[in-house]
Amino acid sequence: MRRRSPLLATLLATLLLTPLPVRAETVVASIGFDEAPRPAGLPDGLQPAPGAALRFLSLRAIDNNRVDAALWTPGATAPADTTLVVAVHGSGSNLLRPPMDSLGRGLSAGGRAVLSISTRQQNDRINTDNFFDIRRDIEAAVATGRALGFRRIVLAGHSLGNIQVQFLAATDWSPDIRSVMLLAPFANLPWKTRTILMADEAAYRRLNAAARTLLREGRPAERLPSPMGYYTGERVPVTAQHFLTYRSDAVSAADGTFWIRRVPRPILILRDAADAVIQPFEPHMLLAAASAEGALPPEARFVLLPNSRPPSLAAHSFADTGDALVEAASAWLRDQGL
Repeated sequence: MRRRSPLLATLLATLLLTPLPVRAETVVASIGFDEAPRPAGLPDGLQPAPGAALRFLSLRAIDNNRVDAALWTPGATAPADTTLVVAVHGSGSNLLRPPMDSLGRGLSAGGRAVLSISTRQQNDRINTDNFFDIRRDIEAAVATGRALGFRRIVLAGHSLGNIQVQFLAATDWSPDIRSVMLLAPFANLPWKTRTILMADEAAYRRLNAAARTLLREGRPAERLPSPMGYYTGERVPVTAQHFLTYRSDAVSAADGTFWIRRVPRPILILRDAADAVIQPFEPHMLLAAASAEGALPPEARFVLLPNSRPPSLAAHSFADTGDALVEAASAWLRDQGL
């Protein structure tokens, strides 16, 4: 049997007993936020209720997209004792347009905080986004809320934002996400786009084909050669990635009747009775899906806000029923212990 030399044995012992150098962890992605000044152009009347506060933040999503945010907070309660509503606007809107303004002011006056964000499909970026990217903006808001000390989070989405918060709530079961509120939600956007907003089978097929072509050519962010039918009655520009991820009934992920049954949290659905965008049957489609056998929501409730005015686009943003919206949302949160 061959014996090791004393020198070799000493070297081996030294190597085994010498600790390896400690290397600092490399951070490859992160979420952050900073204080931001009040945005220019806001109306002077946009102020918090007495005793509440309004401040502005700039969030950085995990892919470095910048997200503007407005944080409405109640008076003296600590974040750990306050429910935070993360509010996501509708198509081409932003963090302070109706109903985000009334929701922020009203809920903060009642003792809850609201973090309203402008996602990457805000304003003139309308109909340009990839549905799956919006999740990163909402995740940045949720992470910011946690960093600020909030321990109870509610997701609220208006119009197009409703499907975005449904997707997050269905795929992120974090225990601090307690409830979901859907304001003026559509039921199945690809079906609605094809059969109601466009109602032109040949044009719809052309858009589908053109979108797939741009995707295969590596140009998903480019606009399609033909416009898309829209809820205003106009035909509007749309990118390939938006059409495929929101509007194509072959591949879109924007079907609320699919996601709502996979949300393991209580859900509130709200609609203005004069909403000309959301058809009266759409909330009931969502309610039926949420209440179907095997669906995960422990509770789903639909509240129709009375409005005697004729149907209008303004009612889609609760122009006449902002106070009633806040009252219904507050009652729901109170019932949920939030």
